[in-house]
Amino acid sequence: MGPTSASSAIVGDLLARRRRVAACLALLAVALVVVATAAACIGPVPIAPADVVRVIVAKLGGGELDGPAGTIVWNTRLPRILMAIVAGAMLAAAGAVFQAVARNGLADPYLLGINSGASTGAAVVVLVVGSGSALLFSGGALVGAVAAILLVLLLSSTAGTRGPFRIVLAGLAVGYALNAVTSFLIFWSDSPEAARSVLFWLLGSLASVQPVTLMTGGAITALALVGLVVAGPFLDALNSGDDSARSVGIDPERMRLALMAATSAAVGVVVAGVGGIGFVGLVIPHLARHLVGSRHRAVLPASALLGALLLVCADTVARTALAPQEIPVGVVTGVIGAPVLLLLLRGGRADGRARDARDARPSFTTS
Repeated sequence: MGPTSASSAIVGDLLARRRRVAACLALLAVALVVVATAAACIGPVPIAPADVVRVIVAKLGGGELDGPAGTIVWNTRLPRILMAIVAGAMLAAAGAVFQAVARNGLADPYLLGINSGASTGAAVVVLVVGSGSALLFSGGALVGAVAAILLVLLLSSTAGTRGPFRIVLAGLAVGYALNAVTSFLIFWSDSPEAARSVLFWLLGSLASVQPVTLMTGGAITALALVGLVVAGPFLDALNSGDDSARSVGIDPERMRLALMAATSAAVGVVVAGVGGIGFVGLVIPHLARHLVGSRHRAVLPASALLGALLLVCADTVARTALAPQEIPVGVVTGVIGAPVLLLLLRGGRADGRARDARDARPSFTTS
């Protein structure tokens, strides 16, 4: 095979791979629309899919809500479905980012203590300030998340260098400390109802989505996803190691800091609205890599779509399984995520054994 034929084969393989990735992303997007529509139909009051579509089209066209079905769909179910899409997409994409910059497949958005900081901020608002305002509750969670990010970055840079291992250790330390503060506030509180609301929020909830939270989270998530996809090649370089990043002209420490700070701030905005939802950022990036490969310009949108799908399904189960009571959505994602993670680990071991067998196979050369 000549050089021209080899180049043509490489180009053809690259185009075929891109077509497969585009087809996979298109299928995930269609699946998300179908699942979101089905979620809007499911509940104590079943609503036909045609009625759901009619309500959405009428409202977007400037019409009025028609009957109880319109009120249920537009005011109750649709906001939490949209928030599930926003939160799932951001948490999953953030997990892909953290796993790349930390070069650790077990990293997730809460590695930096973001969830712990948000929990402490929310607990202070409810248990110390005594406010029942949902907006102030979310604001306290956001302030706590941002404060945790700043504290992690400050602690990780005290020794001059800010490598991935130092950031991980700083995140773990800050997370444990803030969890202890939150536990103390719950124990100290003399209001069982307030303590119960904080505990419920710690496990994640989409029950009381505020329009401001939804619009802010949606805008921040959209901007963050666009920026992260553009930065996909930088993530590929960091994931390959600091030496590889330097060889292509990237300062790994500065790039790692910029990506972690920006992603953590975006996650903080989302966590402030939905509480602590685990396993989305941990499991979904691994599934995305199985589907579209390891390049982050494909992994990030695939992770966002898969995360949105998972959280819409989990929230539907959370609000209907024990109706009229509601299960914290973090419990549902844990039940789903733990077995999936075990399957992924088992598959990874099988792939590793196959690679080891290939490497151990004797090779014969002719002289």
